[in-house]
Amino acid sequence: MASPCEVLIDTFDETLAKQLTSIAAEEAWRIENKFSRYNNSNIIHHIHTAQGEPVEVDDEFCELLNFADQCYKLSDGLFDITSGILREIWKFDGSSNIPSRKQAKAYLKRIGWDEVRWQAPFLTLPKGMEIDLGGFGKEYAVDSAAKNVADQSSAAFLINFGGDIYANKPPKEQDSWRIGLEKNDALGKANSILELASGAVATSGDTRRYLEKSGIRFPHVLNPKTAWPVMRAPSSVTVVADNCTSAGFLATMAMLKGKHADEFLAAQNVRYSLQT
Repeated sequence: MASPCEVLIDTFDETLAKQLTSIAAEEAWRIENKFSRYNNSNIIHHIHTAQGEPVEVDDEFCELLNFADQCYKLSDGLFDITSGILREIWKFDGSSNIPSRKQAKAYLKRIGWDEVRWQAPFLTLPKGMEIDLGGFGKEYAVDSAAKNVADQSSAAFLINFGGDIYANKPPKEQDSWRIGLEKNDALGKANSILELASGAVATSGDTRRYLEKSGIRFPHVLNPKTAWPVMRAPSSVTVVADNCTSAGFLATMAMLKGKHADEFLAAQNVRYSLQT
């Protein structure tokens, strides 16, 4: 998951705690190994090296691709799983290494979900293009791990994969879990507290992934239509929803909306928090 992960369980049973944590960890590693673009032996690598030939995918992958297709349509092309290839020129490491507009524009011909042929269970990716499930992969892993844990125990638990969170119900002696929302200018310190009885929380922002040059901060959320960061967006967006995958999509969409993030979220009938 490329981030710290934890499982909190409301129990005094150490054996149960270890068992449930192991279940969550196993599911995280399964999804990581199956869908990570950094694995050279999984289905993603097979698709990327298929040279434009159709690749058959399993039912789980079908569901994820259908979700990606829905996100693309709902976002009018702003949420595009083929845009991950921009990582080749955008390295959000806090440095001042900004690619030129010309460099970025050259990548546009390799981006566009509408250029991909998707007819379940076959995916045909044009040569030179890639898919990247990073836009919702970690959130999906949280939801999937939570389902597996809930299948084995009725104990209250909270799963946190790098700030993407799901809780099934509050601890016995509390009304809710208390989640600190990190201050953008003071990492590790809470700016505010979000109380979550059940459901999911996801955050998108430039707190840790950004570039900065001449006093201008370039956030890591990229517009696939311009191959350039979305400027004038909030520093971070946190959304509460029924599941982590939905919360993550809405948080990312809000960032993609830039200066209209607040307006977008206000229309979604969800709890949310913005930091500017």
